[in-house]
Amino acid sequence: MNRDWITTARTLAEALPFMQRYAGAVVVVKFGGNAMGDAAAMADFARDIVLMRQVGVNPVVVHGGGPMINDMLDRLGIESRFVRGKRVTDKATIEVVEMVLTGLVNKRIVQAIMDEGGRAVGLSGKDDDLLVAEADDPELGFVGRPVEMNVQVLRDLFTAGIIPVVAPVATGMGDNETFNVNGDTAAGAIAGALQADRLLLLTDVPGVKDDSGEVVTQLSAAQVREMIGNGTIAGGMIPKTETALDAIEAGVRAVVILDGRLPNATLLELFTEHGAGSIIRADLNAPTLTKK
Repeated sequence: MNRDWITTARTLAEALPFMQRYAGAVVVVKFGGNAMGDAAAMADFARDIVLMRQVGVNPVVVHGGGPMINDMLDRLGIESRFVRGKRVTDKATIEVVEMVLTGLVNKRIVQAIMDEGGRAVGLSGKDDDLLVAEADDPELGFVGRPVEMNVQVLRDLFTAGIIPVVAPVATGMGDNETFNVNGDTAAGAIAGALQADRLLLLTDVPGVKDDSGEVVTQLSAAQVREMIGNGTIAGGMIPKTETALDAIEAGVRAVVILDGRLPNATLLELFTEHGAGSIIRADLNAPTLTKK
């Protein structure tokens, strides 16, 4: 008998307890980075999401699209201005952001999921007031942070067996303006509102590293705060870990920061003993679905 078949059967058998553990669980996945621009990586990601839905998990995909936005702004000749390293999003820019995120990027992901046999619906935060935001920093223009979430539309899609794919564009509080929301921030807010079992932040790094450069596989919220305070967590990892802390405070059971470039990263995290990346929980001794 072919040894590959035996290995596949054994892998499925070993995954069964984890599939049973996550049946009915809500898992929010932030998808972004290099994988979004690679057709093969997109197909692999979509296949993993469809498999999650097939075994009873309720996944929500929240995506970014920075490189695609940059490309479209360049093609349209719209110059970008920056304040403290962050792009100022004026009226012309937010129109491009909405067009790219809710159109081009969102529908590519929806199509990829459908190509793998899943059912998916693309949404933006503006649909059914899923995300309502206010200005994060007036100097940055139409860049917002979520202040209200209406996630009933996501629950309705779960009931119908449909995978929601959410673009991080929000309605303004009280004025119906459009705001661009950081993808990680949007994913964290949605996960918190859903009281999700897991928030998976797919990145281009293996996870949170200690001062010796080794990935730390388990972290409590207190440890994360300490590592931010002493400079061990720095640069682009700070906003990701802060998103994790906010999500946990809002009721998410655990957040995992993992390398989205790793094949089948989400399946490794959910359905294997080893897991992947760095898992962050409020208390490492608290009851949890995690196997780490």
